[in-house]
Amino acid sequence: MVKDYHVIEALGKTEVVIENGEVTSVGEPLVDYCPIFDKIDDAKHLTQEFIKWNIEKRIREFGMCTPQRVVKMPDMMSFGISEILKTNTELGLIDCVVGVCDGVGTLLMRDPEIIQGVGGRVSALVSTTPISEVIEKVGEENVVNPKTADLTPIKGLEMAIERGYKNIAVTILPSEIIKEIAEYPRPKDVNVYIFVAHTTNAGDEEVEIAFKYADVITACSSSKVRDFAEKEKVYYSGSKVPIFAISPKGREFLDNRLEKIGKSLTINDYPMNKDKHPNPLI
Repeated sequence: MVKDYHVIEALGKTEVVIENGEVTSVGEPLVDYCPIFDKIDDAKHLTQEFIKWNIEKRIREFGMCTPQRVVKMPDMMSFGISEILKTNTELGLIDCVVGVCDGVGTLLMRDPEIIQGVGGRVSALVSTTPISEVIEKVGEENVVNPKTADLTPIKGLEMAIERGYKNIAVTILPSEIIKEIAEYPRPKDVNVYIFVAHTTNAGDEEVEIAFKYADVITACSSSKVRDFAEKEKVYYSGSKVPIFAISPKGREFLDNRLEKIGKSLTINDYPMNKDKHPNPLI
């Protein structure tokens, strides 16, 4: 029997281990303050104690990393990555999202509520093991490898193309795999859109690759993402943790979400006021 073992990076890129529904390890946070968690939980500092409490709260509230995992949820934020994907799937501009889910691994998603539920309240997934109950909820036929719950975005993209999807969004962490996804051979009528999340502490090369190939990038607590955006004068939205629209299509996706929730559309006002951004930026 496969050991139940899940590793995520959350709240200041802190490594957290969850086993059998219990938080068994919490690393040292790299970021002290995040305005998102200040707003949600009145957290003035990202301490190990708060992080453990927050992850345990997620386990209680929606069963993260457990068989009780809820896979359909309402919007979490105004315009996070999952909210942008959900809205554009509802509009018919995206017909498949390749993403990852705890207890599932890489999977294909078409249901906007599952797109939101899977990604809306989970930070970066480093590794996971299969949970049959969760795989059943998202549909085993949509899971790249239900026996191992591998995190394999390239295989997810391959599976989406083989199934005939034409407008495929892929969510990915900063890495060289972004280039592989962008250059993956595909039919001429297939579009692939890249959404880069969890950029805190990303390296120079990773950020450069992301800005070259991605459509949408979140700022998280990354100083390098903000510096690159400043240099390129990229369109964005958000005064605390901006989301950057790199390509024209990325800007369309972001603006569609902003329009849906009645917010002003993307801007390219620089320099950004970083007074309310996470601290420190790394």
